[in-house]
Amino acid sequence: MPPDLHRMTYENLLFDIQNDILTITINRPKALNAINNPTMKELRYFFGTEGPTRSDFKGVIITGAGEKAFVAGADIKQFLGLGAGEGADLSQIGHDAYFFIENFDRPVIAAINGFALGGGLELAMACHMRIASEKARMGQPEVNLGLIPGYGGSQRLVQLVGKGKAMELLLTADMIKADEALRLGLVNHVVPVGEEIEKAKEILMKIATKGPLAITKTIKLVNAYFDKNVDGFALEVEEFGHCTTTADFREGASAFIEKRKANFIGK
Repeated sequence: MPPDLHRMTYENLLFDIQNDILTITINRPKALNAINNPTMKELRYFFGTEGPTRSDFKGVIITGAGEKAFVAGADIKQFLGLGAGEGADLSQIGHDAYFFIENFDRPVIAAINGFALGGGLELAMACHMRIASEKARMGQPEVNLGLIPGYGGSQRLVQLVGKGKAMELLLTADMIKADEALRLGLVNHVVPVGEEIEKAKEILMKIATKGPLAITKTIKLVNAYFDKNVDGFALEVEEFGHCTTTADFREGASAFIEKRKANFIGK
């Protein structure tokens, strides 16, 4: 990361850019990358403040350090002794961070390299897509602790797998394997161990050849489907109109007619 953009000192996130793809690694392997409050604040800051101002990457991969876990959950110890208001505040920080990821203007893919449980699965579900290794295991085990999901899991799991199966997974706290997650639509692809980041890069590199303004608007429109305060159909009409006025559309249309590769500039 360029030194002039180090507006926050990141202690739990590692950053690496290659071929216009930014890989963010949750770096707490001794704790199986469990997300504590400082890590959540770092995610919130990057996706809410720093990331939107940067133009040095076209897509993001989120993964976990080590071979055992993507993110094995939230750091449960931080919940002990909290009052109701303090607990709600902690949950809200997570909601804010994950909404910033969900609404980020460039595609974000979770590369699930091991356990994705509780807050870890919630993080993966906030990403636009999910790639899982064959050894990945996923679940929302909060009821085992007398808790409920605190970072959007009760809502995004329903969106991805449907009410009936989401209810079963949330109430039983069952952990599922990667192949079942694929069957349910919880993940997009399952790949051999160690190939999840390469698969994510392959997808992001393909997306990077498309019109960047159109990609951003498409993310916005898909998310609008689940926003009770937005008429997604009306928004599509509005955004389609905007797209027809862009240099990217003129270039894309010209390239199509002339049977050549488009050279998009994001304007």
